[in-house]
Parts: sequence; structure tokens; C-alpha cells
Amino acid sequence: MTFALFGIQNDGLNLVVNLLVFFLFVIWLALIYWTYADASRRIEDPMLIGCATAASLFPFIGTIVYLIVRPPEYLDDVRLRELEMTAAEARLASLDYSLCPHCDYEVQSDYLRCPSCMRKLKERCYSCSKPIDPAWRICPFCEAETNAPTPSSTRRRRSRQTTDQATVAAEVTPELAEASETAEPSRRRSR
Repeated sequence: MTFALFGIQNDGLNLVVNLLVFFLFVIWLALIYWTYADASRRIEDPMLIGCATAASLFPFIGTIVYLIVRPPEYLDDVRLRELEMTAAEARLASLDYSLCPHCDYEVQSDYLRCPSCMRKLKERCYSCSKPIDPAWRICPFCEAETNAPTPSSTRRRRSRQTTDQATVAAEVTPELAEASETAEPSRRRSR
């Protein structure tokens, strides 16, 4: 029937052409359904899902355009990645990580030395062998006293220094006079 319009009367050829048109029609309907199903898994907005499905109504070209502009990942993958990121952040927050004061490398709270710069971060308690801060006077784990100096003995009071030139000159002059008087007898003896 199809080729009858062109004057060709061949039932076998007509059957092949009709089957080919039928298969193309079925493939086109399958592509419309596939576009709808794929857009539903990749896009949250129902309006965009409808637009993608409507674009696929244009035979084959609409589906090809959708393939080019569709989001690269499924919504479930996005949610799973966000969940994994949240879990990883929670795990990192629960771990006792800090930064090395010398090189800013991530170190755990029980490290004695920084793995990057090899600087000593903590001392080992002689009693229980747990890491303790060098400034602690007592081990918080076993209550053993450490040999750290007391805080009051390590701090010295700074004396107030004046920068007034007249005061500095007045203080320096007697010191110079004393130094020159002690140096003069030694010079006289050496002559």
C-alpha cells in the first residue's frame, strides 16, 4: 500500500516498510517514556519534567536535546553524597583533631610529636605513659606529679623601662663614671 502510491505493487516490500514504520513509532513512544522516567529521577521540579517530556514529543530530536541538557546525576545520588558529606563532617568533628602550632598540620590530641615537622607536642607521663601537656604540674589520668615548674616561678615581672632621654642619660652617667673609676687604677698598675 505504501509503495502503491509510487506504482510499485510488492506485498513483501510493503510489509517490510510497514514493520519499519511500526518499529520507529514504538521506539519513539519508548523514548518519550524513557525521557519522562529519566527526568523524574534527575529533576525535582515537575514543570521541568513536563517540559522535558513535551520536548521528546518531537520525534528523536527532543530526546537528543534532553540528553544534552539533562542534569549529570540522579537525585538519589545527590542526596546520598550530601548524606555522606554530613556523616564525614560529623566523624571529623567527633575526632580530636587540632593543628600543629608550628606547621599547621592536622594532629590528633594524643600525638606526642607532629608527623610533619617532628616537633615535640606533648610529654609522656612517667607513671601511666599517656600524653600530657608539658606545662601541666599533674597528670590528669593517673594524678602523678610532673616535673613542670610552677606557673609563678616561670613568670617574671617586667620592670618598667623608660624611654625618656633625660632619665636614661641620668641613669647611664653614674654607671659610666663607676666603670671608668674602676678601670683607671688597673690602667695605672699596668703602666
